[in-house]
Amino acid sequence: MSKTHLYFVPGLAANTKIFERISLPEEHFELHFLDWMLPTSIDESIQDYAQRLCAKIQHKNPILIGVSFGGIMVQEMSKIIDCKKIIIISSVKNNKEFPKRLKLAQITKVYKLFPSKVIANIESYERYFFNDYLKKRAELYKIYLSIRDKEYLQWAIYNVLHWKQEESIPGIIHIHGKKDEVFPIKYIKNAIEVENGTHVMILTKAKTISEILKKECFLMD
Repeated sequence: MSKTHLYFVPGLAANTKIFERISLPEEHFELHFLDWMLPTSIDESIQDYAQRLCAKIQHKNPILIGVSFGGIMVQEMSKIIDCKKIIIISSVKNNKEFPKRLKLAQITKVYKLFPSKVIANIESYERYFFNDYLKKRAELYKIYLSIRDKEYLQWAIYNVLHWKQEESIPGIIHIHGKKDEVFPIKYIKNAIEVENGTHVMILTKAKTISEILKKECFLMD
């Protein structure tokens, strides 16, 4: 029996460890994980970057799965290579699904003030995390947000906010948490909703997401 190949792209600044709790039947699926690369320059287009990621795919007609910014990236990749399905998690299908604050950030260019330095140097800021919740969140950042190159962070934030996709690509499977704080569910259409799922539900709801992925990946067109 030939296996279905799934290629995963993580969220902005995240590494592929965010997928370590995803479990799918090994007899049916082979999982591949694409790490972020540094942009060739701060001005590299998202299309050129997607082309470079596609060069890492070694199987024909895979299923592409992306989380958050990774969801945007797999949609761009699907314009370059043939794929069986596109599945996005905690992401958006077009720029109309952005919340108002992100649209405002794009218009006012306030994104240039985003704390990329904090992410890049999380250890230097640890002394400011006073309570246990913030300390735990800082530990999670260190484990899962390991792509801390300042130019990459600025490039990625810019390309999220300036994504030009105005209409959804037909047939996208969208898995979204009902308590997502980055892309609130009220702006999202046609998604499989996950009860109590937040923007980091790939970690906290991995069992639920694994079950949804298994079901959707078996439903081959």
